[in-house]
Amino acid sequence: MTRGNGIRPAITRPEVPPARLLDLTRSLRRAGHVVTGVDRVERAYLRHLLQDDPPLYGLLRSAFGYLLLDRDGLVELDRRLRERLDWDTSDLLSNLAGRRSEVLKRAETTARRLAIARAAPHRMAALLRRYLPQGFDYYNVGHSNLTIRVLSGVRQAGGRISVLLHDVIPLEYPEFQRPVTVVRFRKKLQRIGKYANRVIYNSQDTRQRSETYLAQWGRIPPGVVAHLGIDMPEPQPGGSLPQEPYFLMLGTIEPRKNHEFLLDIWEGWGEAAPLLLICGKRGWNNDKVFARLDNLPADGRIRELSVLPDSAIAPLMRNSAGLLFPSLAEGFGLPPIEAAALGTRVLCNNLPVLREILGDYGVYLPVSDSYLWRRRIESWALEPLKAQMTSGFVAPSWTSHFKTVLRLT
Repeated sequence: MTRGNGIRPAITRPEVPPARLLDLTRSLRRAGHVVTGVDRVERAYLRHLLQDDPPLYGLLRSAFGYLLLDRDGLVELDRRLRERLDWDTSDLLSNLAGRRSEVLKRAETTARRLAIARAAPHRMAALLRRYLPQGFDYYNVGHSNLTIRVLSGVRQAGGRISVLLHDVIPLEYPEFQRPVTVVRFRKKLQRIGKYANRVIYNSQDTRQRSETYLAQWGRIPPGVVAHLGIDMPEPQPGGSLPQEPYFLMLGTIEPRKNHEFLLDIWEGWGEAAPLLLICGKRGWNNDKVFARLDNLPADGRIRELSVLPDSAIAPLMRNSAGLLFPSLAEGFGLPPIEAAALGTRVLCNNLPVLREILGDYGVYLPVSDSYLWRRRIESWALEPLKAQMTSGFVAPSWTSHFKTVLRLT
């Protein structure tokens, strides 16, 4: 009998993923608000990580310190966020917090009830050391709570830090921001450069722009690009749609979205213009546009629809003559991607990030030429809906995103 050399082959054991700590401070602070693109990302991470096997915890910054939730608490928090359930009645501690909205007080009361532990700000690192194993992964994907206390505390507790950067628009376009926002964002990005073990970028364009700034401050953390997924609901039957060709502009009414560009086109067009529906809540630093919207006739060719649920947006988008997106700057650009996923035509500004994600699906025209925009809009208004593109675009998925972000290295 032939025998071996006495050396046992190495036994390969699958590496066990570490525990995960997801920062949900943004979701807590925005309780009761209209859900934005960044909000959707944080909630997508919560949903996905709840379905995965590794131990999962949630960190939330409240008025009086930090709250730590385990998987059971996060399941309940996720249910309340998804189903828009009511929060607990605000307790004494929430009512002592000063000038805060009633919804936030009630949300913090609920979060305290769901927490397995809480700690004063200066005890956050000790809280994490007590409840989380060494080598846990901390994820911050909402641009909130990225303070020195949190980042250094996670490091002290033996955690690794992954931060998702959505854009660096506050630094590139400070004229669109409140002055305090620019200063705060610069400091936040500098802290990311110092403390992060890894940066997750929503696009290659965002990575290039972000690393240009990080390089100025000395350290560029390792990075990975993972396009965001979309969660576009199926259009629900019911509700009334315009019986004439119409165009849609979707997004918060803020300066960089460039609503003024379309308002100028429609003003010069007059009564012969097609119907334009402007969907989105009003933002900030945009009083001139707000005044123009306030002065629009109720039965005119432009109509503002401030707050609509996703179930109403989807049929409006799918049946429109096209989505118009003259935005001046984007980190990712969800509305054009959602429109493309529904087979709706997209006319947008010639931004590198939109070309990166939409590819040949979008029609790109510079916003320096309103004449070209008007000609394209006129031609689309005359084309029947069946002429819209219905295939050829593969929307980025959350499955692909998390395969990239969560793969073991």
